Amino acid sequence: MASQGTLTPFITPTVKINRLFESPHIEIYAKLDLLQLAGSTKERTANGLIEELLSSGKLRTGGMIVESTSGNLGIALARQCVVRGVNFIAVVDENANPIALELMQAYGATINRVETPADGNKLAARRRRVNELLEQNLGSVTTNQYGSFANPRAHCNSTMPEIIAGSGGNLDYLFVATSTTGTLLGCQQYIRKHGLDTKIVAVDSVGSVLFGGTTGTRRLPGLGAGIVPELAASAEPDLVVQIEEIEMVRGCRLLARREGILAGASTGAIVSAMEKLVPTLREGSRLAFMVHDSGVPYLQTVYNDQWVRTNLNSESNMETLVEVDEPSDQ
Repeated sequence: MASQGTLTPFITPTVKINRLFESPHIEIYAKLDLLQLAGSTKERTANGLIEELLSSGKLRTGGMIVESTSGNLGIALARQCVVRGVNFIAVVDENANPIALELMQAYGATINRVETPADGNKLAARRRRVNELLEQNLGSVTTNQYGSFANPRAHCNSTMPEIIAGSGGNLDYLFVATSTTGTLLGCQQYIRKHGLDTKIVAVDSVGSVLFGGTTGTRRLPGLGAGIVPELAASAEPDLVVQIEEIEMVRGCRLLARREGILAGASTGAIVSAMEKLVPTLREGSRLAFMVHDSGVPYLQTVYNDQWVRTNLNSESNMETLVEVDEPSDQ
């Protein structure tokens, strides 16, 4: 088994950015978790979930994990299982990113695909398949990312402390994308524990049922949910912003062309949410946001003009997704 130093997620930088918006009197910090070995903040989640199973004795070397995933957690679990000598089955649906699946398989994961059910609830269908596979594979376990408090604990113990240290503290707002709500909940727990005044903005997808949303079609994985996960009962963001998928695309491209940060769809949603709120904030406001994952697995979707036109019903010229004029240096 690898050393604990190999297993522990990296401390990633929190950097100040200056070119994203015309906001010279507002400080914006980006938490670059796309630099984790697995390419996303789910490296922290996967590590926390597996450590919980190992410490409880439910999982041992040579055992098996079965988990529902839309991409990033699957990649992180596949990598974490490799260094622990654990087998991994990733249960995915038709929205799963093909490149993400290739990455999981490169780490040795087994992919189990679920067809979209008549009611369209892909997440519920994946979770049903997980239970079926657990029954078929004696001694296998699931990480239960939707209900295990090891999920938010990982972010309370590492993600939020790093953001505070990297930004100098005293943040007014933190923008976090939501799915299992684990990252949001962990950051919330840290903020309350330390008596901070930071307000959490939950960024969700149109078509997600989180925080009172209405179910609808979602084509980009990693953001939103078709059913309310158990962890969401404890998540209490100060503000919820729902974003259309075409806006996520624009946010991704804006971040890439303004700041040179190639991020995934959930981060694009955050950029879009910040663009809406920044003009309303008072002078001197300090905000931070999660760069949840790398944009590399999204090169054939979010960053592909033909995919956007075909799948997001966009007839607009793709050049209009990102303004030609760049902001002046602050």
